[in-house]
Amino acid sequence: MQFDRYTVILLTLRSDAPAMTDDEAAELQDRHLAHGADMQDRGLVLARGPLTEQDDERFRGFSIWSVDAETARQHAEADPAVRAGRLAVNVMTWMMPAGNLQFTKVQPPRSIAEATAD
Repeated sequence: MQFDRYTVILLTLRSDAPAMTDDEAAELQDRHLAHGADMQDRGLVLARGPLTEQDDERFRGFSIWSVDAETARQHAEADPAVRAGRLAVNVMTWMMPAGNLQFTKVQPPRSIAEATAD
């Protein structure tokens, strides 16, 4: 059987994340979303989004990448929320039977305002 391989990244909240005001957190979130949208626009990220209703509240986001693990790690570590010490990057390879998934290009949100707009 043939398998497709994708790099996946799980973003987790760091236990030593810096304290931030609501305004600082919102500004950082906008920069985080813009960075992810740039990666998606460039075709490096195939799909990404936040995690909700999970058993472990440290789990914050999940993304599927079209590139190898080291390249994905380098780009993920350039994320402003990672650089600020808020999020940690966990990289792994995900395998599934070839052709099981197909991705459609979508317009990703670049800010909280875009993500919450109707």
